Parts: sequence; structure tokens; C-alpha cells
Amino acid sequence: MKRFSSLLLCAALLCAPACTKQAGGPSGPSGIWRIATQINPTQLNPILEQNSDENFIDGLIFSELVTLDDRGREIPDLAEAVPTAANGGISKDGLTITYHLRKNAKWQDGVAVTSRDVKFTWQAIMNRSNNVVSHHGYDQIASIDTPDDRTVVMRMKRVFPPAVDTIFGESDQPYRILPEHLLAKYPNLNNVPFNASPVGSGPFKFARWERNDRVVLDANPDYFLGAPKLKQIVIRIVPDANTEESLLRTGDIDLVTQATGSLYNNVKTDTRLVRQLVKAPVWFGILFNLQHPPLNDPAVRRAIALAIDKNEIVRKSTYGSAIVAIADQTDFSWAYPGGLKPLPFDLSQARAILDADGWKAGADGIRRKNGQPLSPQIAFPLGSASVQAMVEQMQQMLRQAGIDIQLKGYDYQLLYASAQTGGIYNSGKFDIATYSWVAGADPDDSSQFLCSMQPPSGNNIMHYCSSEMEALQRVALSTFDRGRRRAAYLRIQELLLHDAPGVFVYDQRQRYVHSPDLQNFTPNGISEGWNAYQWNR
Repeated sequence: MKRFSSLLLCAALLCAPACTKQAGGPSGPSGIWRIATQINPTQLNPILEQNSDENFIDGLIFSELVTLDDRGREIPDLAEAVPTAANGGISKDGLTITYHLRKNAKWQDGVAVTSRDVKFTWQAIMNRSNNVVSHHGYDQIASIDTPDDRTVVMRMKRVFPPAVDTIFGESDQPYRILPEHLLAKYPNLNNVPFNASPVGSGPFKFARWERNDRVVLDANPDYFLGAPKLKQIVIRIVPDANTEESLLRTGDIDLVTQATGSLYNNVKTDTRLVRQLVKAPVWFGILFNLQHPPLNDPAVRRAIALAIDKNEIVRKSTYGSAIVAIADQTDFSWAYPGGLKPLPFDLSQARAILDADGWKAGADGIRRKNGQPLSPQIAFPLGSASVQAMVEQMQQMLRQAGIDIQLKGYDYQLLYASAQTGGIYNSGKFDIATYSWVAGADPDDSSQFLCSMQPPSGNNIMHYCSSEMEALQRVALSTFDRGRRRAAYLRIQELLLHDAPGVFVYDQRQRYVHSPDLQNFTPNGISEGWNAYQWNR
């Protein structure tokens, strides 16, 4: 899931949060958490979410079938148990997955949650009239049977090993269950009143939405895992990191999720605040639009990759809170290619590649070929000083190789909007995209790299298409054997380094800053709110 949405995973690989705890911070109101997020939500329908900030809010209101705990272990949410081959939830041939829903699960209007809600939500995701970002995983379902109110039987078209983590689980595009009884009457869900006043089955109920300011949620006393300990959560829209920092220091907000590197660094000596750094399947980088010359030329892409000093970006932009990326698998994942090395910073080699490719430097230092300057445009979200500084840093690095990068900032909502609504990334209206991705619990990355996953079917905004990638993904998605899958993902990482459809700059830890009196805040690396009913102060 896109991070500045986005948005937002494998047993025992998730480290415990690294906390720096001090005492003496100002105490907030009892029973209330005030949380800052930088992205202003466009709507609150969980199958239409476009970023991880919307996903965070939706995760407090709605439920999945399966989630993760803070050690990365699969645990049931709406389901009574996590389906496995051992418990009979996954058939021997891997083509049937059966869930049994909790007996006491209710919608926040008092109606029981049933298997028909799961089937309806799948159908809504697959309804091409709905502006969902991706159908990945859900398009592997042939049918869903509902033999009774509590039983969901998914018939798969083929073996799909990531199914339990992907379909209504902690995937790279996490969708949550919708109420059929409120939404089945609509031909599509793009502009229904529900999107601004949702009814879910999660620990907190929608109370009100003061546009451009805050979303207020009240405790759901009938939540199936027990009444929340908090009585209210107030999510404030604070688009500026400096303002977030000021509000934290004065005690006017209690928690910043996905804090910027600068904020995280600035408060390190503030004894009134707690910092948490959580290992996560999150990477930041730049992606190329392979439909736009000269970025369809792998030599140009590789030269750009070699001309970016990733270590320097990690040092200056994240203040050491991230690690240099290899490719798209982070050290959160069991498929992390620890034996591989990132592409080095090698300005001489970058220049040599461009020279050999016919891009010659002029008197002004800018390279040209057939009279055309090497001057692609990089798109980035407005409103973040840290992102602005980072793209300017990359612009200066690439200028040394003779590449004249042009900067173009966009409103966040426009940048990440769906292809159906003309989003810059999903509609391919860019040369280079700054990008941050929150992956899922499974290392499956096919929604980004398969030819068939170009928007609106998936997240391949690069329009990257490789026969070797297709073959490797087929292997990775054809077996439950983790050894075979790990070998396939290793080769996928090698191919990404070779083909360079993007530059994976760093693997990001999730950064949080909060008041010391917040209790039981234990993010799992993808979802902050998996245990929100246990939060307290």
C-alpha cells in the first residue's frame, strides 16, 4: 500500500518495538487518545482507501478476517481461527479455504455480521464500477459459498499461497469487511453517504468528521473481542511535521504515527516523550514510468540508480532510522535477500553507462541524445518538507551525472488517486515517482511487478513487463513450500536490481512518537490498530 498513503506482516521476524522511554510528559485527557496524521482522508470506505493513513482510520472502525500480533504471528480477527492445512481450513489441494466467523460479531448498528457480508465485500471489490485500487488476490477467487451465516467457503481458481494474508488480511492492499445490509442497494460505492459516515464491526464507532480538521471515533461497547478501554479516539489532520512536533511538545496531541525522520530526530532529547522504532515491510524509493522515453531504456534507469548515494540519503533524511535497501523485500520478511548487495553509489560508472548509451554532456553539463536533454520530471507529494528536501538532494546528485531532473509537486490526494479518477501515478502521468510502499505479511510482490497488474488491476504503476519476472512470480505463487518460494524471491530481487524499474533507496522502520502515559501501543509493522481495543491511558 502506498505510504504517504498508502498505507501499512511473518512469524517471529518482527522485532519488538525499540523504545526510548522517559518520564514526566504532560498527561492527556483520561480515556482519550489524540492522534495526528498528515494526510487528509478523502473517504472512509475501506475498499476505496488509497493510502496508509486512510487504512489506519479504517482499521479502527472495520474488521478483517485475519490480522497479525506485534510479533508478526497470524491471529484471527472476525474469523474464529486462522485457516491452515493442519486445522482443515485449507484443503489438501490448496484450492478451498474455509473460515468460521465469530458468533458474537455485530455491526455497530446491532445487526449480526454474517458470511454474506464477506461474499458481498468480495463482489464489491471485483465490481469494476467501484474505484478500488487493486484486485490482487481477490481475482484469484472463483466463488464464495455461504452454507450458513457463519461459514465462508472460498473456492480458488488456482493455488495461491498468500491467500490467508492477502484476502481480508494484512496484505499490501488491506481491505476490510463491509455491511451488505447497508450497501447492497447501490450499483457502486464511490459516492454513497456511507463513505462519510461508516458503520463497521471494529473496536471504535464513527462519531463525526470535521473536514480538514479531525475524525472522532467513540468506543464500541459491543465489540466482539471486548469493550475498548479507551472511550474515544480523536484523529487530527496535521499536514505539517513542524506543527506535529509543536503539538506533541505542548501535550495537545498524544501520538504521531509514521513520524518523519526529522521529527523523530528532533525529539530524541525531549524527556517528556517516548519514541518507538518498529521493523516493518516498508520501503522508500523512486519508480520509473517505462512508457515514457528515455526511461524505457534500462541503461538510463541503471545510470540513475548508480548516481544516487543511498547512504547519504539515509543519513540526512532519516537520521539513521532506516537502512539502505537492496530491492523491495525488507528485513521484516522471511524472503529478505540478505546475501545480496545494494547497487553501489558509483558516479563514474553512471557517467560511463550514459556515454556508451549515446548521452553526451554539453557545455552546460547536461547530457543530450539526438538533441533531446536528459531531463525527466520527478513527481512528489506537496506538504512534506522532508520529502521536498529528499527530492532536492536526489536532484543535486543526479545533476553530477549530467541528468537534469525537474521537480513537480502534487496534492497528495491527486497524486495517489485511483486510475479511474485520474490519479497522477495510477494514470501514468509522470516520468519518475517518489514512492513509499507498505507491503503485506507475505512477501508476495506480484501486484507491483506482473504485466497484468498495471492500474486499475494492480499497483504496477511502472508498466514494467518482463517474461522472466512472469515466470519467477508463477513459481513463487504456485507452492506453499517456503524454501522454493524464498529461492524465487531471491531471483526476483536480482532481476529488479538488473532491470531497475525503480530505485529502492531505503527500508524504513515505522517511527512513532507519543506521550509516555499511552499504554499497550504495540504496532505490528503494518497495522497500528490491531489491538486498539486494548489501548489505554
